Amino acid sequence: MGKADFLSPKAIGNRIKAKGLQKLRWYCQMCQKQCRDENGFKCHCMSESHQRQLLLASENPNQFMSYFSEEFKSDFLELLRRRFGTKRVHNNIIYNEYISNREHVHMNSTQWETLTDFTKWLGREGFCKVDETPKGWYIQYIDRDPETIRRQEELEKKKKQDMDDEERSAKFIEEQVRRGREGKEPEEEPVFTELKRKNEEEKIAFNLDSASAGPSKVSTALGPSALRVTASVKRKESSHSSDSKDKKKKSALDEIIEMEEQKKKSVRSDHWLRPNIVVKVITKKLGEKYYKKKAAIREVQDKYTAVVRMINSGDKLKLDQSHLETVIPAPGKRVLILNGQYKDTEAVLEGINEHKFSATLILDSGRMKGKTVEGIPYEDFSKLA
Repeated sequence: MGKADFLSPKAIGNRIKAKGLQKLRWYCQMCQKQCRDENGFKCHCMSESHQRQLLLASENPNQFMSYFSEEFKSDFLELLRRRFGTKRVHNNIIYNEYISNREHVHMNSTQWETLTDFTKWLGREGFCKVDETPKGWYIQYIDRDPETIRRQEELEKKKKQDMDDEERSAKFIEEQVRRGREGKEPEEEPVFTELKRKNEEEKIAFNLDSASAGPSKVSTALGPSALRVTASVKRKESSHSSDSKDKKKKSALDEIIEMEEQKKKSVRSDHWLRPNIVVKVITKKLGEKYYKKKAAIREVQDKYTAVVRMINSGDKLKLDQSHLETVIPAPGKRVLILNGQYKDTEAVLEGINEHKFSATLILDSGRMKGKTVEGIPYEDFSKLA
């Protein structure tokens, strides 16, 4: 009987049947061949090619089992890492997505009999964190990529540095408050007494302190010129004391403000990604297609991740800040300052100092528009898209 034509209904039906997944019991892992029914699987088992594969497997069965187990483990972990990352997920969900591929390695050809055994083995070997619940086994991937570990260490270091700055500021404010309290003299609490008179006909009289009455008596005894002198001395003393108090109060606030400004100027941010600038891809992990090629940043995520569009091919990629570098345009082109004192300021590139790896820029936005700035490092500015 001849083979059915390509566009005949029978040929179309055969292609539809062969497209999806078939029954596992009619699949030969050694030959990597899927049969559609029992008769086809029987014919395949009697074929010469299948007999040759069985002879090869009988010579060293452990080698073939180790190979299939390693393939199954690597593909399973790669799907877990790419699909779910470090999230906690049910192991059966991952397995169902894994077997949806027609070319996957079947578990019956590996060293593990069930998915539970494989999950426990991943936990014992340290590839994943596994835990058993009433709903089944859950699995969580452990990412040991050096790049991911380095990024986590940088985030922890930055968080610790921010906490140290906040603690230092809080201690400084507490010290200023303590000094203010120590320098302030305690006020005497007034003593209130009840007004009593022994005789109802007697008039009530108030005796003032000698200290308060003293200056008035002296001032009456002196002449008018002496009064003016003493009054001026008192005004000077009162003004001097009030100025010193205001100066003391203002100095603590000024010191806090100056410390915050110095911290903003001295501490440089470790992230420089900005939208609408041109960057260059410097990682070789993506292949020679993207290495040393220019791209435009479309979106910045979490300060350290950028969504870029390649200028030549138009491909859209998601890259880390460490995989990118700034682009220095020709003199006269517009750039954006990404770090330092003039951060987020647009400028025009006037010249380049190749010996010092820096450039001279003319600010084109902000309050200092038109100012010429020298010595801006290459990594602190990039070409505008």
